[in-house]
Amino acid sequence: MTASSLVPDRGATGSVASDGQAGRKPTIVREDLIAAALRLTGAHRSVSTLSLREVAREAGIAPNSFYRQFHDMDELAVALIDMAGESLRRIVGDARKRAVAGRSIVRGSLEAFMERLRADDKLLHVLLREGTVGSDAFKRAVDRQLHFFEDELRADLVRIAAAQGIAFHEPGLVARAITRLVFAMGGTALDSPPERDEALIDDLSHMIRMLLRGAHAIGKIKGSR
Repeated sequence: MTASSLVPDRGATGSVASDGQAGRKPTIVREDLIAAALRLTGAHRSVSTLSLREVAREAGIAPNSFYRQFHDMDELAVALIDMAGESLRRIVGDARKRAVAGRSIVRGSLEAFMERLRADDKLLHVLLREGTVGSDAFKRAVDRQLHFFEDELRADLVRIAAAQGIAFHEPGLVARAITRLVFAMGGTALDSPPERDEALIDDLSHMIRMLLRGAHAIGKIKGSR
């Protein structure tokens, strides 16, 4: 499921609800509320700033109907963050396929990341924003998604090292450093003009390669002892 599939055309007219108010829908599912929240968020609007009444109004339901799907706004935001993490992992997976075709896995992954950011991928915006400005529940959800990325990257580093007959020192720590660096720079990119993207990708590529080379050098030293 993608962000675009969750954000229907707002020109569609709602049904008349059982309470007689025009525009309100008689039934609603979790995806309707998630789509409504996504329509209200963006590069400069965090989920943490949304109110329950605002989301309910956007979804075309009475505020009390919100509680049939979510306990509160925190639960809705966590669902959004989880979806964002899953979406981005698919994007990074596509970047790995590009690398198989001969492109650098580092640069290919960064380019895929930036492409989604500039495509107004609201799920990605949610993931980048909520880790710094959201509630404790939001931050824990973002941290959980970052751990998923770190685990996948660590497994890649171990696989690459084994294939090349080299050793990375503390691959888990390297994966954590790379993941946190990319997400921090991604948050910065949201507030930067697209013209800076190429320079940002260049800088990130160099930083990541420095981390990898340093981890490799330390691994060689420790392996020779």
